[in-house]
Amino acid sequence: MVQRFSTSQQMMLRRTPVVKAAPKEEHSAHTISQRIRTLKKIPPELLPVGFVVAVAVAFAGYSLINKLFSDKTLRLSRSSGRD
Repeated sequence: MVQRFSTSQQMMLRRTPVVKAAPKEEHSAHTISQRIRTLKKIPPELLPVGFVVAVAVAFAGYSLINKLFSDKTLRLSRSSGRD
C-alpha cells in the first residue's frame, strides 16, 4: 500500500538546508601597508572614473558649504517668537 502525504506533511519532511561557514575575510590580519598594496589590483580603466567622481563629490561639498555660509536668506534655525 502506497502512503500519500498531504501538502502540510510534505512541508514537514523537507531536509534542513546546509549552512556553509562564512568565508574568512581577506584582510582579517593584514597590516595597513598590505592593504594599500592591494590597490594595485584596481584596473587602470577605473582610474578616470574615480577621478571624475572624486571631483564631483568635492565640488558638491564646496557648493553646499558655500551656500550655507553665503546665503543670508537661508533659514538655518527656527524663528524666535513663532511656534
